Amino acid sequence: MLILVTGGSGSGKSEFAENLVLRLHTKPYLYVATMYPFDEECLQRIQRHRAMRREKEFDTLECYTGLKDAGTEGYGTVLLECMSNLAANEMYQEGGSGDRCVEEILEGIRRVRERCTHLVVVSNEIFSDGIEYDPETRRYQRYLGEINCRIAEMADLAVEVVYTIPLVHKGNLEKLEERR
Repeated sequence: MLILVTGGSGSGKSEFAENLVLRLHTKPYLYVATMYPFDEECLQRIQRHRAMRREKEFDTLECYTGLKDAGTEGYGTVLLECMSNLAANEMYQEGGSGDRCVEEILEGIRRVRERCTHLVVVSNEIFSDGIEYDPETRRYQRYLGEINCRIAEMADLAVEVVYTIPLVHKGNLEKLEERR
């Protein structure tokens, strides 16, 4: 099963996605973390998040680019957090796919999905603030928007989290237990 969880910053989407993974009861759990550690503050945040996930029995794999080659075999449920970081990494990191990031990421999603029972993808909703951005930021938004739309098309369940409230746009949240 492929599940897309979106929402704005601070919406509760990450906690919702982690709890959703636990509710699926398909171990072992893998957390694919995509935040690149640019500085000491990022490193500390990563360490804190790793410790919190360990309590929930998640293994963690840091994956900044090249999702299709990530070592996700042998896991029941994979949680990818977060697509927004992965897209930026693919676009701008050395060794990333640049302008091919949409195709590269979607191929990665397909491959990870084939290797596990459930894949939960978290992404940010960055499109409704009404601000006119510079051309490069608009290009990033366009790529992330296309990725989110394509994942939503493939998804069995698409949920937007607003103020910690899950709004289901596709699928049925209540039937998750039946689909295990």
